[in-house]
Amino acid sequence: MVQLSDIHFSEAYYMPEIADSMLENINRSAPDIVIITGDLTENGLASEYNGAKNFIDRIECKNKVIVPGNHDSRNAGYLFFEDIFKARSTFGHFGEVTVVGLDSSQPDLEEGHIGRENYGWIEKAFSGSGFKVFALHHHLIPIPRTGRGNNVLVDAGDVLELLDRSGVNLVLCGHWHIPWVWRLNDMLVVSAGTVCSSKIRGKTSQCYNLIELDAPELESKRWHLKVYRVFSNGEKERVVDSII
Repeated sequence: MVQLSDIHFSEAYYMPEIADSMLENINRSAPDIVIITGDLTENGLASEYNGAKNFIDRIECKNKVIVPGNHDSRNAGYLFFEDIFKARSTFGHFGEVTVVGLDSSQPDLEEGHIGRENYGWIEKAFSGSGFKVFALHHHLIPIPRTGRGNNVLVDAGDVLELLDRSGVNLVLCGHWHIPWVWRLNDMLVVSAGTVCSSKIRGKTSQCYNLIELDAPELESKRWHLKVYRVFSNGEKERVVDSII
């Protein structure tokens, strides 16, 4: 799997040369699933969505799960998201992997929210067996170097309990452009940086996550998971090598 986030397509922040390098790296790895965790655009404008779509169309993978971020829902931009990518929340079964992608954005608000009305749908989507992935834009757990603002979902506690109870193995998010990993019980929470925008924080660099998953042994029923950060020059940094 490849997880990328925060394209921020716009004249101000999109970096074409970095984008081209990232696309070459992604396509070279031939992922089975690509997950894009929001902020495709900067202001949710039609021209920005067209540019973001062109970027995403160049990714050579038939299985793509895409959710919007808070920037995509600005200026009623969620309407363009629906026109281009259809549902703002979706799920898919890819072999033994189930991916649920949920829209955590709210029109013209920065904070994220899932909402109790979606909890039953999430639980049902994860009712089967296999490796379970939950993808959203906002954070479920605070991460370092993101200030003192409200940088997690409004209903983060309830959502975490739901995902833990549903046996989710991996949570993928974006939003603050700080790549980070937390482990909570038997669940890994992995945050991505920005893939190709100039909106980097501190000494971070543009990157995306490459996720390698080995099927479990029959006796243990536990999965071997490796997560790498991949940079525009093609270098990889392994940040997770774990049995979960």
